Amino acid sequence: MAYRNFIIIIGLFIGLNAQGQKREVTVQDVWRGTFYARSTSGLRSMNDGIHFTVLNGREGSIDKYSYATGEKVATIVSAEEIKEKTGTEISFDSYQFNATEDKLLLGTETESIYRHSSRSFYYIYDLKDASLNRINAEGKQQLADLSPKANKVAYVYENRMHIQDLDDPSKNQSFGLGKEDELIAGAVDWVYEEEFSFHKGFYWSPEGDYIAYYQFDESEVPTFSMDVFGEGLYPAQDVFKYPKAGEVNSKVSIHIYDVNKQKDYKVEIPETVEYFPRIKWTTENDELVISSLNRHQDHLILWEVEVEKGGLEVEKMYEEKAPSYLDINDNLRFLEDESFIWTSEKDGFNHLYHFNEEGELINQITKGNWEVTKFYGYDKKSGYLYYQAAEESPLRRDIYRVKLDGKGKQKLNKQSGWNDAFFSSGFQFFINRYSSSSTPTYETLHRSDGKELRVINDNAATVDRMAKYNLSDKEFMQIPNADGTPLNAWMIKPQDFDKSKAYPVLMFVYGGPGSQTVEDRYDAFNSFWYQSLAAQGYIVVSVDNRGTGARGRDFRTQTYQQLGKYETEDQIAAAKWLANQSYVNGDRIGIWGWSYGGYMSSLGITKGADVFKMAIAVAPVTNWRFYDNIYTERYMRTPQENASGYDDNSPINHVDKMTGAYLLVHGSADDNVHVQNTMRMISKLVAADKQFELFIYPDKNHGIYGGNTRNHLYTKMTNFILENL
Repeated sequence: MAYRNFIIIIGLFIGLNAQGQKREVTVQDVWRGTFYARSTSGLRSMNDGIHFTVLNGREGSIDKYSYATGEKVATIVSAEEIKEKTGTEISFDSYQFNATEDKLLLGTETESIYRHSSRSFYYIYDLKDASLNRINAEGKQQLADLSPKANKVAYVYENRMHIQDLDDPSKNQSFGLGKEDELIAGAVDWVYEEEFSFHKGFYWSPEGDYIAYYQFDESEVPTFSMDVFGEGLYPAQDVFKYPKAGEVNSKVSIHIYDVNKQKDYKVEIPETVEYFPRIKWTTENDELVISSLNRHQDHLILWEVEVEKGGLEVEKMYEEKAPSYLDINDNLRFLEDESFIWTSEKDGFNHLYHFNEEGELINQITKGNWEVTKFYGYDKKSGYLYYQAAEESPLRRDIYRVKLDGKGKQKLNKQSGWNDAFFSSGFQFFINRYSSSSTPTYETLHRSDGKELRVINDNAATVDRMAKYNLSDKEFMQIPNADGTPLNAWMIKPQDFDKSKAYPVLMFVYGGPGSQTVEDRYDAFNSFWYQSLAAQGYIVVSVDNRGTGARGRDFRTQTYQQLGKYETEDQIAAAKWLANQSYVNGDRIGIWGWSYGGYMSSLGITKGADVFKMAIAVAPVTNWRFYDNIYTERYMRTPQENASGYDDNSPINHVDKMTGAYLLVHGSADDNVHVQNTMRMISKLVAADKQFELFIYPDKNHGIYGGNTRNHLYTKMTNFILENL
């Protein structure tokens, strides 16, 4: 349920005011993209590891560049060239090379379905003979993917799997069961896409002889409907399968399709499991590993599946249990000797482990009271693993490498702040994307040993624009909660701060499991809105409560089975601590948040009514019974098992306590946190005779964006703060 930022960049007009003084930030400055920082995106490393390609949308070309120099060395293909050589005019918005990089899969007219998923018309362009072939389907397809070896492409159309033979159309194949709103083969359902963060439900084996795919039966999953108002005379309805907490899930099975024999095998798992959050081929062509979870998501098993004559052999490879819940990641890597790398919190912090092919521990690679936050991969040539970690501070990220035996650890970046790496094929180079709270994105190219080769992007124009504005520093600190636990926090003070004055405070909260708002990295949008509020005399503060990330398993899982309890206590404690500071007006403290943060701000204005004068809740959950089951049950178990956990900290059950000003905002087409949450909150507020303000954005989803929407929303929130805080 991540809080999503959607970026629209328009023309900029930046300058000093008539007196030559620095300007104050306005809401319009923020949402016209004044402080937007460019970053390298769409870059794909080529097989040789020394070149990369970029889709240049303006020119309609796929261009090849050198890592070492950054110079363009060739144009692989362009829309103009395709038109000249084939007579067909297409405008492609995505591309994929085949394994030998002599064919391109081009996506055109792409349209979104949900957060990750989309549909496109696909074409295959042969770079050798300049031929162009469209994938044969009457409508748009999903997830088209070229075979790693054969001249074939697989895709999903009308909820079924299809393979098109590019040499002989008579050999095209279809398999799996597909039916709208009932059966899906090769893609995933809404809740898998949203909460397990993937949408592609099939994978070619390394040699292309098999396809492993998901088969969903969602026929028994309850449906949710939303009105879509549009511009016509009558609204339409969007109806889709959505399993709320405690409700029935899709029945999911994993299949392996033998492309050569045209035979489908269903994988029979010998134990009852609820979810299959990942499947992955090993380095062997006929060996698949399936990860499974029970419904409580505290018991994970890796199943090894081998394709043999006449069927499949399934055996348990690795098993892990947790005292609360397990998070899903993409950190599984198989080595050539069939051993594997895995990340686990088994010692209380997320670390890298090396296991043999039987699932027996060889060694723990990283250790310490800090978290590995991202695993980039393993370079068999050098023997190094590359990863990102919050070793020096939960507020920051650094890039490291270490040998498989845990020796020879090196930090590869020099700047203190937020560092992330993007490696070339073969791990010869990496791009370091760095920023800090006061430094826009700064990208540099490095050798794998960390040596910097060149600056790729310094965002000098953004730095220059920032210099024309009157900005306050973001100060990092720790604030104690009621039991003395230090909570990470940041504070932005008015630019003309006077410690002898007492200022109102606006607190920003998200607070959900594993999240962080207190990070030393650049934010081109909300952080500059806070600068605009600071210019109007407000202190803005954010605090990471118990349950948030990068501080270990035990800190994160304290909120297990009682979401909202400790998080709210910590936000209230932080507000009381602030109220005791001489420069804070304790009678003028407000709180705002979006999504999980809207849930938290709603609890703040109700359970914390004696502390918070004002609250803004955007797209809030108001009772976890209304949210999807994979996310909610991971932290709460089911409502049938934990009714009090759901109800004791639901804002709708505490509206009678509210005394302050409350603004409730939602998009009517929010497929994630349904507007039902806000409607139930409205009913409870009215029944309790509580006055509040409401704004609904018609046909807007969870992100509430598009056109002037964000500017309108943030102007509304600014005015509400000025009037009520």
